[in-house]
Amino acid sequence: MPLSRRELLARARAAGLVSVLAVSLGTTAACADGNSVAEQAKRGDDKGFIAGDGTIEQIAADRRGAPLDLSGTLLDGTPWQMSQAVGKVLVVNVWGSWCEPCLAEAPHLVAAAKTLTGKHADVAFLGIDLEAPQTGAAAAKTLGLPYPSLNDENRGYGPRLQNKATSTPTTLVLDRLGRIAARISGEIKTPTTLVALVESVVAERA
Repeated sequence: MPLSRRELLARARAAGLVSVLAVSLGTTAACADGNSVAEQAKRGDDKGFIAGDGTIEQIAADRRGAPLDLSGTLLDGTPWQMSQAVGKVLVVNVWGSWCEPCLAEAPHLVAAAKTLTGKHADVAFLGIDLEAPQTGAAAAKTLGLPYPSLNDENRGYGPRLQNKATSTPTTLVLDRLGRIAARISGEIKTPTTLVALVESVVAERA
């Protein structure tokens, strides 16, 4: 069951995140507004994100772009590079603890990750967190994310994700060659959606 707003705030309060959550909860309308970046700039929130509408895109194998080349530092300071996911179907979720849709979808990501990695040895999950690593690490712990996240405090991963993550949250499913095979632009409403997308890519043979 997804966490309610009250439960999310309770967990955030326990983790010392209530101030950033209060900002996001108070700006939900701006998240859904196509002009949210400009509106937030006027208020000085400096979040710089636009919420997606949940659009799902699947890309046929013969129309996929070049493999992604991701590398960087995880929230715990450990280096990570794409070679660690060679031959795996990789789910990449772009998120931040100030983003209410990111918090709302977290239980669905947790459920999908546990289901898929428990069933398939060649499926892995990776987050990309858009804030200070200490804040992101605390949020990841509070939300119970069972997978690591790269730190992207400086928002430099956009081009490396082939500009497919223009809204927050965005979830990408990469095939075994590291190419983007599917995208959910916006909040995941149920783990079933993501599981079905990943199962479709798992069924492919590179």
